[in-house]
Amino acid sequence: MTGRESSAPETSAPDADGDSARRVRRMRRFDNPWRNPKLIWGAGLLLGIVALGILGRLFWDADLVFTGAGTPRQAPAGFENLRGQAGSWSHPFGTDVSGKDILALLIVGAPNTLYVGVLASLIGMGVGIFLGFSAGFIGGRLDDAIRVGSDVMITIPPLLILVVAQASFGDIGLTAMAVLIAGFAWQSPTRLIRAQALSMRESGYVLMARLSGASTGHIMFREMLPNLVPYLFGSFIANVTTSIVTAVGLEVLGLGPQRVPTLGRVIYDAINSGALIQNLWWWWGIPTVLLAAMFIGLLLINLGLDEVSNPRLRRL
Repeated sequence: MTGRESSAPETSAPDADGDSARRVRRMRRFDNPWRNPKLIWGAGLLLGIVALGILGRLFWDADLVFTGAGTPRQAPAGFENLRGQAGSWSHPFGTDVSGKDILALLIVGAPNTLYVGVLASLIGMGVGIFLGFSAGFIGGRLDDAIRVGSDVMITIPPLLILVVAQASFGDIGLTAMAVLIAGFAWQSPTRLIRAQALSMRESGYVLMARLSGASTGHIMFREMLPNLVPYLFGSFIANVTTSIVTAVGLEVLGLGPQRVPTLGRVIYDAINSGALIQNLWWWWGIPTVLLAAMFIGLLLINLGLDEVSNPRLRRL
């Protein structure tokens, strides 16, 4: 009896260990690194801002941006202005000094601000991918020229050059503004991709592709580029953030598109019209909060992408 009783725990312990191992394997099967909370929350914030621009036009009259149909200096619903006039739900975020609806300005201006940042980043990333792979994979004098060129461009203050350029061109459109900003958005991705290409060009699968007779373009863009997707996404998001900051900075200085509403243009008009002195906080405060939400969303996406590409940063 004693022998049988003592042998029972020995046979049940392996079964418990086996159940635990199977449970862990089952959990890991559904452990997807792209289900990152930071990534999800950041994407949700940006999608909400995009939805504001797309769906907002279905529920709100966006033409109120151009027609001062409301009472000037009307406070948001639930608040009062300095004259003691209460806001109304006909203009839930209030109006500016011309009676333009602030909600309509946000619906039109937020997508325009995102458009400039995304387009400038896309152009900069395209140039950076081409130059970075050319420098890192081909090497030689081409590598020296690209490396020196990117180093020189990084030392140039972009805002100063853009201020001079925008002042020279005068009133330009959103696309032209994005192209100008893209002229300073290719250096960082070029340096990143060059460094990765230098470390990858001697790897086993690249050597096998060379031995199989694959072309240089095939090796760079078919073999090496897919392995850099997380890094490229992170660099793209960082470029979008920098481009939006640059665009808003130019617009607050009174440069950039004059007739196209953007968040930076709304803030400039508020400051230029004395909104701070007149305590019209909703005119500049609500666009600033929306800009902050945009930057927080981009930051969360960038942090999430870092954790996706680097397993050491993930929580165990």
